[in-house]
Amino acid sequence: MKIIMLGAPGAGKGTQAKMIADKYSIPHISTGDIFRANIKNGTELGMEAKKYMDKGQLVPDELTVRILLDRVAKDDCSNGYVLDGFPRTIPQAEVLDSELTKIGDKIDYAIDVDVPDENIVNRMSGRRACVSCGATYHIVHIPPKQQGICDKCGSELILRDDDAPETVLKRLKVYHEQTQPLIDFYSKKGILKTVDGTVDSADVFKAITAILG
Repeated sequence: MKIIMLGAPGAGKGTQAKMIADKYSIPHISTGDIFRANIKNGTELGMEAKKYMDKGQLVPDELTVRILLDRVAKDDCSNGYVLDGFPRTIPQAEVLDSELTKIGDKIDYAIDVDVPDENIVNRMSGRRACVSCGATYHIVHIPPKQQGICDKCGSELILRDDDAPETVLKRLKVYHEQTQPLIDFYSKKGILKTVDGTVDSADVFKAITAILG
């Protein structure tokens, strides 16, 4: 069972990917994690990626796919995997498809966790983080006992720059321009499944498991 998770930043696809990985005993693969692992272990692919990252450049799609294929060739992926954060663009999806076809493989499901922009802005702008211990809260869903104060260490809670409405809107604009076209791409291949991401995360997961069986 090879799965790609789709959805806007803040839609909760990372949380769902972890839950899928746990339930079906398959690895949750994030491109950020495999880049870091390859660089830390000093692999040839990692060193090649590091050259681009050190210059502040994006790692080319072909190299990203090579690093990804190297990861999914490992024994723990023999029953499948969940890809989180890749592909992000149509060219990346095309390179991934073409390389998987060469080894007689393919993606089985592309799951889109669908959440309207307005919900994402409200969801993320309600997040608060502790300046000292890093604990996270949400002013509606997981409020601290005392407004603006961390339950765990008593330090101040702040709205991180990443979660500010203007930052979230910028990230959503990039998502709509670059990543949303993947929904059409996988729909045409007949493997797209959409779930309502506005409901409780347990209900989102229930909808996903109903699809995966």
